[in-house]
Amino acid sequence: METELLALIIIVPALALLLLFGLPVGFALGGLAVLGTLYVWGPKGLLMISNTAYAESTSFILIAIPLFIFMANVLRNSGLADDLYEMVYKWFGKIPGGLAVGTVVICAVFAAMAGVSSVATVSMGLIALPSMMKRGYHKELATGCISAGGALGILIPPSIIMIIYGSMAEVSIGQLFMAGIVPGILLMTLFCLYALVRCLINPELGPKVQENFSLREKFKSIKGVILPTLLIMAVLGSIYSGAATPTEAAGIGAFGALICSLVYGKLTIKNFKESLYSTMGLNAMVLWILIGAVAFTHLLAYAGISRLVNDMILGFGLNRWWILIGMQLIFFVLGMVLDPAGIIMLTTPIFIPLVRELGFDPLWFGILFTINMEMAYITPPFGFNLFIMKAVVPPGISMMDIYRSIIPFVILQALCLILVMLWPDIALYIPSKTAT
Repeated sequence: METELLALIIIVPALALLLLFGLPVGFALGGLAVLGTLYVWGPKGLLMISNTAYAESTSFILIAIPLFIFMANVLRNSGLADDLYEMVYKWFGKIPGGLAVGTVVICAVFAAMAGVSSVATVSMGLIALPSMMKRGYHKELATGCISAGGALGILIPPSIIMIIYGSMAEVSIGQLFMAGIVPGILLMTLFCLYALVRCLINPELGPKVQENFSLREKFKSIKGVILPTLLIMAVLGSIYSGAATPTEAAGIGAFGALICSLVYGKLTIKNFKESLYSTMGLNAMVLWILIGAVAFTHLLAYAGISRLVNDMILGFGLNRWWILIGMQLIFFVLGMVLDPAGIIMLTTPIFIPLVRELGFDPLWFGILFTINMEMAYITPPFGFNLFIMKAVVPPGISMMDIYRSIIPFVILQALCLILVMLWPDIALYIPSKTAT
């Protein structure tokens, strides 16, 4: 016990110090794993590091990550966002706040196609934001809807974050995808209702569109949803029907994204190369984080540190729900300064064994975690979507405007988190009724 306690006292401050100095999470975790392995087992223990790196790099489950990232990058250049927004503009523009509501829905559609938040945030920031600002929408309502709507990409399946969590926590990724559907729709609905109610109370926040469109023009614009619907059905339908694993469905999605891009005439050599380069860079970052984190997890487990922490927490004699709430607060605080992938790696080795010992469902806990990571994407000071928004907004919108714009949406995310905590069936009903 003394050795474990000493290791805990050394490792935790060392990790905090490395992250404080800005060392990437993957290298911080991997470096400590190497040093800890040398300390506990000597040079012969380094074989574990190399075996871990090879196993993670060749994992069949994790092949889904680069495929979904590639799918997202291709869709970003396909022109789908333009057609989707045109449909929203023509059908819902006459409703106060209709463009804001439609923007959130489009973000949800992109979430169901791409699995990452950046695609919807960038696309809507470039397409929807100028249109809303031009028509008198309040800047904080417009930017808030886009920032928060873009974050739906990690909750509505498919989701890169769910894949990483599932591989770390040994939870079925297909079940995670199914569990995310209802909470994702619930959160999207909360966002839409908020924008709609605010604009009904104060129409100046989101004025009606003045242009008039014929019924023929409206129906003609529906063509913009045909390809997205087919792509969503192909990806998610193949998983839920049992016809394909999440990894195989990712391949279907990547191929479908290429078809969409070809149909829209955007499958150029330049766009294709840009998609490949962007996919390679982002996937390399995720893979390094995974390698470092899994090696660090093995060190914590074999050195007995995970068991020590669990015993200490359980030794306080707290009600298991207070412990669960404490975990959510830790996620929220970490989300202010770290990326979701890094948070998974830091907390999973400690929290998942504890969750199982307390009698909670790791599948349900994974949805709670994912909702918390949605909050992390739009929580100051380092929310990822906030920086994306700052890169695409016009000069008249400051970072403080963006920070203020997301406050009501963070509150709505917290409300969704509480609802799923109080009624687990919101997340677990579909997985319980569907075979994987």
